[in-house]
Amino acid sequence: MTRAFVGIGSNLDDPAAQVHRAIQALGAIAGSSCVAASRCYRNPPMGPADQPDYVNAVAALDTTLPPHDLLAALQALEAEAGRERNGRRWGPRPLDLDLLLHGESRIDTADLTVPHPGLTVRPFVLVPLAEIEPDRWVPGAGRVADLAAKVDDSGLMAEED
Repeated sequence: MTRAFVGIGSNLDDPAAQVHRAIQALGAIAGSSCVAASRCYRNPPMGPADQPDYVNAVAALDTTLPPHDLLAALQALEAEAGRERNGRRWGPRPLDLDLLLHGESRIDTADLTVPHPGLTVRPFVLVPLAEIEPDRWVPGAGRVADLAAKVDDSGLMAEED
C-alpha cells in the first residue's frame, strides 16, 4: 500500500455536497481506501474572479494503484460529476481532483507531476493537508506543517458540517 493525498475542490452544483460525495467515491476506487479527510474550506477562486467561491478539502488514500492509474480513476470521478475539460484554466467546475502526493514519488510526465506543482504555495491545499497529516514530508520541499505556516491563509474559512 502507498499513502496518496488528493486535493478536492468544487465551486458548482452545491460545492460542499460535491466534495463530500467525492470523499466517499475515493474510498470506492479499486485497490484503495480513504483513511482520512480534512474539513471543508471555502475560499475565493484562484484565477478568473468571475466565478463562485470554491469549497476544498484533502483526503488521504491507502492505495495499491500506481500513480497514473490513480490519476485515471480520479479523472473518471471528475467526469461522473459532470466536469468538462474545456480548456479554460482555473475555471468553474463541479469537481476537481488533484493527485498531490503518491508516497515519496517524484513524477514529471506530460500528464502528471507529483508532488503537485501548486502544493507548496496554495493555502487551500496546505491547510487541509496539515490538518490530516502535518508531519508528512513533501519530497523536495519540506514538512507539510512548516509549509502551511508560510502561506497566507486569510482567505480560507472552515465550513460547518
